[in-house]
Amino acid sequence: MTKIISVPTTIAAAQKMLKNKEITALELTNLFIKRIEKFDDVLGSYLETSFDLARESAKKLDESGDFSAPLAGIPYSLKDVISKKGLKNTAGSKILENYVSPYDATVTELLEKSGAILLGKVNTDEFTQGSSCENSALKLTKNPWNIAKVPGGSSGGSAASVAKHLGLFSIGTDTGGSIRQPANFCGVTGLKVSYGRVSRSGIISYASSFDSIGPIAPTVDCVAKVLKVIAGYDKKDSTTLDISVENYSDKINGENALSDLSGKTIGVIKEFTDAEGFDINLKKSFEDTIAKVKELGGKIKIISLPLTKYAIPTYYLLVKAEASTNLARYDGIRFGETANVKNLADQYTKTRSEFLGEEVKRAIMMGTYTLSAGYFDAYYIKAAKVRTLIKQEYEKAFTEVDAIIAPVTPFSAFNVGEKTSDPLAMYLADIFTVTANLAGICGLSIPTEKVNDLPAGIQILGKAFNEIEILEIGSVLEQKYKFSEVRERELV
Repeated sequence: MTKIISVPTTIAAAQKMLKNKEITALELTNLFIKRIEKFDDVLGSYLETSFDLARESAKKLDESGDFSAPLAGIPYSLKDVISKKGLKNTAGSKILENYVSPYDATVTELLEKSGAILLGKVNTDEFTQGSSCENSALKLTKNPWNIAKVPGGSSGGSAASVAKHLGLFSIGTDTGGSIRQPANFCGVTGLKVSYGRVSRSGIISYASSFDSIGPIAPTVDCVAKVLKVIAGYDKKDSTTLDISVENYSDKINGENALSDLSGKTIGVIKEFTDAEGFDINLKKSFEDTIAKVKELGGKIKIISLPLTKYAIPTYYLLVKAEASTNLARYDGIRFGETANVKNLADQYTKTRSEFLGEEVKRAIMMGTYTLSAGYFDAYYIKAAKVRTLIKQEYEKAFTEVDAIIAPVTPFSAFNVGEKTSDPLAMYLADIFTVTANLAGICGLSIPTEKVNDLPAGIQILGKAFNEIEILEIGSVLEQKYKFSEVRERELV
């Protein structure tokens, strides 16, 4: 008689099953493969699957009988800007539609050493430029709570797949909110790490001084388990810092784990709560979270970060400038597909016109303009100075508070196609997230409840390289809200 096994919905649950021999690594892998085959035709989260590779890795693990590695047997996915040797790395773009990675990214190597099982590559806005995953040139990913809605972006494939249990975690990237915002829209947990905490080697970059790599997973503990594996110094990435990596999961679950927020001073940014266009129901939900922090013994301190009003223009001036530089290599000669051309001039103009999407072309135009003679000082240099001032504002704030809680987005997940004709409206989806990237600090997005019939949540911001603080606070709030029970009931 065939045994019936329910899909585990957390890494800890899967590890317990594997340890107790209730399931083999191959059986666990096949459970998730079957779910992908059943649900992803509609959801559209995976761009490429690696089922044969996954089954082969799982079989080897079962044959060895050694499950001592930290993520041994745990199925996961990679956002399709992260290199895995032998698999495509498209960045959601037609210009890289047939590009196959010749090497592994550092995070991929670390996950392989940890015993994690790669199920495939998931969708992203083209070159990670977008807040809805609609800018992917290859596939439309939908929100698993309501397929008429977007999953968020740019790590929309990661968030949607984790929410629908098509993998126990995914690795995404966050340049201006691209982990936290889709995690929020899809009702899962997402971590933007401090700049320099996780290696960017082997990643197709959007804006090199902003990009960070981090996990999207069902719970805070799942995120903590993955972070322990991927964090740390890497000689292949000069921006990583040699700072000790804690055992985050043990810290938030151990004997001395926080049971409440007593002794914690939590900041609330006045400029965020007063923001124009903040959905009234989401604002009420955020106010409820403030009340819960107080119930848990935390002290709320209202803080003012006046430069927040300059965050969106500062962010977009800088990231588009960096993007235009990074995108120069995709010309059909060094990288990418080539149009049918007769001369070198056509090679550049026709190839990039034909194979790059509208948002990417917009970035090239905006960024090139910002960096051009006569405008560099007026725009780029001024924005770089404001970025420094925003960073200093946060540094000062963290001398007064242990962490900051904030909304993630001003509105709930919106309809597919609703904002595609208005780039500025799409950019404003990032109004609460971009400051963390400007300052290089860490941020954790957790779901709290359903609002407007969709997941809603908060982000917890912490000073640079203090991920443990926000994970601890996030774990306490997660236990208060128990949103994972809602997700398991409605989406499994």
